Amino acid sequence: MCPSSGNPHALTALLADGDFHSGEKLAGRLGITRAAVWKQVRQLAALGLEVHSVRGRGYRLARPLELLDTARIRRRLSPACRRRLQALSVLDTVDSTNQWLLSQPGRYPAVCLAEMQSSGRGRRGRTWVSPFAANMYLSMGWQFDDVPPGFSALGMVAAIAAVRALRTSGVGDVGIKWPNDLLVRGKKLGGILVDVQGETPNRMRAVIGIGINVHMPESAAAKIDQPWTDLASLREPPPERNLVAAALVEELMQVLQNFATQGFSVFDKEWRALDLAAGKQVQLQYQEQVICGIAEGVDQDGALLLHTESGLRRFVSGDLSLRMQT
Repeated sequence: MCPSSGNPHALTALLADGDFHSGEKLAGRLGITRAAVWKQVRQLAALGLEVHSVRGRGYRLARPLELLDTARIRRRLSPACRRRLQALSVLDTVDSTNQWLLSQPGRYPAVCLAEMQSSGRGRRGRTWVSPFAANMYLSMGWQFDDVPPGFSALGMVAAIAAVRALRTSGVGDVGIKWPNDLLVRGKKLGGILVDVQGETPNRMRAVIGIGINVHMPESAAAKIDQPWTDLASLREPPPERNLVAAALVEELMQVLQNFATQGFSVFDKEWRALDLAAGKQVQLQYQEQVICGIAEGVDQDGALLLHTESGLRRFVSGDLSLRMQT
């Protein structure tokens, strides 16, 4: 993100170190007037950023920010991953990283990251809270020339990749609540959203979106309607966002390659180790029903197996939400 006079995010880049910067120097760097700097400072509030203004010292952010950087992310990728990846885009703001990738005509695999989403989406049409430069909003587009066995488990495989990436980044104790919510000690850390476009009966384009809370501001947290956590709460200091982004790209690339050729079965053992619901009494919301039972893991297609009063029932991911009883 390069400075430009009409872009308030350029001012964010200059203030990202958390130090004071005089209005005069900021104006000189941006090629605008000091009055225009003040106007842009006010615009930053709309992004959820808190800027302190002190007479004689200038402006600084309430906390330093690590902005996403394409070059830094690429440097952390393995040579094989860099060669395979067709495009890596880092945007300031976007409606949705998934939607942006779906609208692009380029070749896959491709990755889109954004500092902020104006219309971030979760599963079942829920809103994904996406404040500026606070969390991780990453999507990878992938081309499946042949639909692999257990294709409906694609989101579950992506969740496994996210857990691997977090371990690589120094964050453990992350499990998965079926089908693809990332939880730590009962609190949501992140989630997966998959969008699929069919080109032929056996050829699919998929975009896998991953959202992970890194440093959730209190102002944004007030909009979340469930227990949550972030990387800053789990580890001090939290891992670098660029490091997490690179780890996610690397692990997604690996698991999607394996999934494309071998299907979901190759991940069965790893899934069972991460499955937070298996063997527990749960409630499943299905359409207008609430179904109680004991979760018995998943089948070869990633469908939830639920032991109910009427026997063992099978539920496919995508139309369901799971609430584990405490």
